[in-house]
Amino acid sequence: MTDEALTYRRQGFGNELDISGPFGLLIVDFVNGFLDPAVFGGGNISAAMQRTIVLLDEARRRSWPIAHSRIVFADDDSDGNIFAMKVPGVLALKEDTPNSAIVPQLTPRNGELVVRKTAPSAFFATSLAPWLTQRGVRTLVVAGCVTSGCVRASVVDAMSLGFRPLVVRDCVGDRAIGPHEANLFDMAQKCASVMGLDEALARIAGSGIATGSV
Repeated sequence: MTDEALTYRRQGFGNELDISGPFGLLIVDFVNGFLDPAVFGGGNISAAMQRTIVLLDEARRRSWPIAHSRIVFADDDSDGNIFAMKVPGVLALKEDTPNSAIVPQLTPRNGELVVRKTAPSAFFATSLAPWLTQRGVRTLVVAGCVTSGCVRASVVDAMSLGFRPLVVRDCVGDRAIGPHEANLFDMAQKCASVMGLDEALARIAGSGIATGSV
């Protein structure tokens, strides 16, 4: 264990969360623009998306509530905000622009929620929280990109709203590996369970309630 991890442990961080159902899945911003290194992509985002195909198939098999998020600004930029001031390129993500579309490998099916957002968190000013609550979700499994941005913001809000986040390490990606690893470490210490896909599926299968509530 590193000196940093020991410091957190001594101060009481990093306690285990109970991984128990009902489960739901949130896939954050796996859209074309974030899979393209020339736009918003790079790093390990593509590899994380490929692993998320396996996770999504499993969630569908188990009939979990499934939500996808995408960044969508108005065609006339009338909803431009501080996020867009910091990252002006996000204003190019419109309803009908290809870069804002969810990648074909993860195309939502009927009954899966698609959250349109203009801030990093999939929960901020959206219907996601009540949608998950109505379906009885207790543990929210999280995949998507980027780990240090929209994933992190969504996980913090999920925890704040009373959901138990489970971040699947190999199903989240970032354009830079340093921020990716740092944020996985920090989320594991403060607000989420963090584990690889194989371990997560094994823990879920052994939890007693591995299906959704719909």
